Amino acid sequence: MHFARLLRAAGLRIGPDRVIDCVQALEIAAPPNHIVRRDDWYWTMSAVLLSRQEQRPIFDQAFQIFWRDPKLAERMMQVLLPKAHGRAAKPEEQQSQRLTDALFNRSREDAAREQKLDLEARLTFSSREVLSRMDFDTMSAAELAEAKKMIAQLRLPLPEIRTRRFHPHRRGHRVDLRSSLRESLRQGGDIIPLVRAAPRELHPPLVVLCDISGSMNPYSRMFLHFLHAITNDRDRVCVFVFGTRLTNITRQLRHRDVDVAMAKVAEAIKDWSGGTRIGASLREFNFKWARRTLAQNACVLLVSDGLDREAGEGLGQEMERLAKSSRYLVWLNPLLRYEKFEARPAGVRAMLPHVDLFLPVHNLKSLVELARTLSQPIQENRAWK
Repeated sequence: MHFARLLRAAGLRIGPDRVIDCVQALEIAAPPNHIVRRDDWYWTMSAVLLSRQEQRPIFDQAFQIFWRDPKLAERMMQVLLPKAHGRAAKPEEQQSQRLTDALFNRSREDAAREQKLDLEARLTFSSREVLSRMDFDTMSAAELAEAKKMIAQLRLPLPEIRTRRFHPHRRGHRVDLRSSLRESLRQGGDIIPLVRAAPRELHPPLVVLCDISGSMNPYSRMFLHFLHAITNDRDRVCVFVFGTRLTNITRQLRHRDVDVAMAKVAEAIKDWSGGTRIGASLREFNFKWARRTLAQNACVLLVSDGLDREAGEGLGQEMERLAKSSRYLVWLNPLLRYEKFEARPAGVRAMLPHVDLFLPVHNLKSLVELARTLSQPIQENRAWK
């Protein structure tokens, strides 16, 4: 039970039902008065407590540390605490920062003292550079709070596009006859001043479809903070989230206070950290919302890892319809942080042929690169067809 509490504090979603199932499984795999190997204990607990392969590194570290010595917290405090402030050279030998915070629950005085030191260190350029390159999934609670402050200052400048409407302009190439006659009436009709007009340029609408399934949980939460900053910075921004259903959270993100906005978003979402039905969610968006939100050459951001529980059924048709209805379709996938990423899942293979840009979104640097990429004219190139 204490080991399950440790895993829960490290960020793994382990409820009482899994703890009870784990105890029953251990009674079957390790009956009383029998010699049990350590490997049997490990594989039995991992089979019951883990639900995704991404959780195994944290489970392995917690299992080795927790079951090695019952008095670990007393003798390893001085060894492990300095390592919590740095990063080793090899990623496979790193200890999870969330596991470190869960193992060693420090006192309030020590936490306040470290917070003061961390605040002085974060003001330097090097600390911000390290934080910008750090993965959202490996950040501690203090690092996540600092990252949210940096995200609140980010913006997403889309280039202006020329519309069919005209507005008065001194150097316009078109003569506005109605305005010219109106000006001549003001002067008695003796002189007809020519009022010129030019095409109006506006920022295109921005539509965001964000995946909030269990595999996207650490990234979608941080991206919602980014969307809150964008929504309060400009108009014509629509935000939708989807897991097993589609939810419009544009009105909730309009609140100026980010904490109040996130609380309202949490109340509106009923399927957070559940399964993923990308095809059904896109079908609902294309049927109910596309006509009213994708007008005037809207740019669409699709934030998802492409892991669909329906194996991409009907996903290709819905992606094709979404791509044809929008000016640009940009897919943001946190799995692109891996150098050996391959489009093997059926959902990923169904989505790739219909996107204009395929970019990673897993840290602050990727968000900055996203803003830099979208601030420039995007070449219409379905490169993945």
